[in-house]
Amino acid sequence: MSHRHYDQLITARWIITVEQDGVILDNHSLAISDGRIVAILSPAEVAGVSANEHLNLDNHVLMPGLVNLHGHSAMTLLRGMADDKALMDWLQNHIWPAEGKHVSDAFVFDGALLAMGEMFRSGTTTINDMYFFHAAMARAALAAGMRTFVGCSILEFPTVYGQNADDYISKAMAERSQFLGEELVTFTLAPHAPYTVADDTFRKVVTLAEQQDMLIHCHIHETMDEVNGSVEQYQQRPLARLANLGLLSPRLIAAHMVHLTDAEIALVAKHGVSIAHNPTSNMKLASGIAPVQKLLAAGVNVGIGTDGAASNNKLDMLSETRMGALLAKVGTLDPTAVPAATAIRMATLHGARALGIEHKVGSITVGKQADLIAVDLAQIETSPNFDPISHIVYAAGREQVSHVWVNGRNVLRERKLTTLDEAELKARADSWRVRILGN
Repeated sequence: MSHRHYDQLITARWIITVEQDGVILDNHSLAISDGRIVAILSPAEVAGVSANEHLNLDNHVLMPGLVNLHGHSAMTLLRGMADDKALMDWLQNHIWPAEGKHVSDAFVFDGALLAMGEMFRSGTTTINDMYFFHAAMARAALAAGMRTFVGCSILEFPTVYGQNADDYISKAMAERSQFLGEELVTFTLAPHAPYTVADDTFRKVVTLAEQQDMLIHCHIHETMDEVNGSVEQYQQRPLARLANLGLLSPRLIAAHMVHLTDAEIALVAKHGVSIAHNPTSNMKLASGIAPVQKLLAAGVNVGIGTDGAASNNKLDMLSETRMGALLAKVGTLDPTAVPAATAIRMATLHGARALGIEHKVGSITVGKQADLIAVDLAQIETSPNFDPISHIVYAAGREQVSHVWVNGRNVLRERKLTTLDEAELKARADSWRVRILGN
């Protein structure tokens, strides 16, 4: 057998592949070349190979990077400024006025970089975002090296970014054209919510998404107020209205989906819609508990998101995965709802599937790109260790994420960011705090 040489070899005490629930490889190694996983090697097979870099992670779990299926990265600069308020009060009286004064290309770039630093340090390798000034978000993605879906917000009313729905759409498509072909950047159409977007605009979005082969990302059924308002205005619940407008398809990532009837769950399953479950944000804004167990049982693809740091207030997908598992149990009074392995699958492969990239990332499989994280379990907080899968969901904290790779590139090494300057991120965040307080 000829000697094999790779770019990188990562040997870990445990590898969670997420290909099959509960499967853990002991003391195996991943061989990576050109940013891809090219071999998974047993201890015996490693003896015959060499690599430019061989990393031994003796006390670590190696697993797929976490996919944050719903976020507003730039809003990290508004973290903690309007807490403990109802959604519409929070939006109309606090967040939207602050955004109106401060959101700009520079705000989005600085806020996104801050968010990406935080997300890397908690094991996220992909973010499905939704905001304004999309070129700034895309530039931040390339600067940080994060796999990023840039959601282009579309609303009927004016903001600092656009005047009306057509303006938002034309700006989105112009900015998208600057980044076509970038491996790490994909633009999506993000009509904000049923209560901020008119029928004609939804129809345009559906047509454009089909013509350009784009995903659609939208807040749907987040609160009972939203559902009741739709019944009053349109004489139907939001999901029925969106179904009539042709929005329900495998292209759609529906964020929140807290208030659903059994018939609506069946409708979502029939159309192949994916859902971004945001457990902490839903708790903090008192939106309710999404019926995750029922959705999964119906075959709906459910991933996990943090939402923005202004309504969470952490961009911590490890913590979010734990919350997703626990909330499902207390919401159903069933301790077997959403077991640990299912929660990990939701935070990785389900998110990748929602974004149409499950052939690239989301599990550890030969041929997939090396979007990976290592979590150090040799801490008192995760001792003794009977089951690494249980520990990842129920015991480990984000401070135990030691290494992160995106496309084979090591963006976090021994807790240190390699593509971003931590001191600069903090300094920029503080300068924005001063600016926002001054207004």
